[in-house]
Amino acid sequence: MPNRVKLKRHFQKQTRSPFFLLFLILIWSLFMGWGLAAITNAQTTPSAEIGTVDVVPERYQLGQELYLENCATCHIAVPPAVLPTQTWQRILQDPQHYGVNIKPLVDPSRLIVWQYLQIFSRSQPKEEEIPYRLQESRYFKALHPQVKLPRPLELSSCASCHPNAADFNFRSLTSEWQ
Repeated sequence: MPNRVKLKRHFQKQTRSPFFLLFLILIWSLFMGWGLAAITNAQTTPSAEIGTVDVVPERYQLGQELYLENCATCHIAVPPAVLPTQTWQRILQDPQHYGVNIKPLVDPSRLIVWQYLQIFSRSQPKEEEIPYRLQESRYFKALHPQVKLPRPLELSSCASCHPNAADFNFRSLTSEWQ
């Protein structure tokens, strides 16, 4: 009988431990949640710093930097997604840039920018005409539903709705559109 008494006492002690087990699960869950949040924030930080919509993987960040360095010095650089891939290809190859003669990028910079633009733009269906201006792009129109765009549309007018467009931040909007 003494063994049964010992076993009974042992199991009675075990029945009190679910609270301890629940406490351990709670602590473990909190640490796992904190760890996942830290990992997620670390992965999205580079893109969030300049306000782009897409997270730019490290291997394309140099392309984005070169794009901004070469294009944002004369005008607001638009996100690659607003024009189809074929338009970007044409822009990179054409020294007549919207009526202005420019010195085209040369390799390897041109190829690095091209890889970035190609990844973050969309392909134009073959049956559609390739747009050369923003207001002709169906992607641009899709991103601006029910927005009355000025005619003619100029890149400087982007800042009227996107106050941080000059910093390649199209996430922030004026209070009218928030």
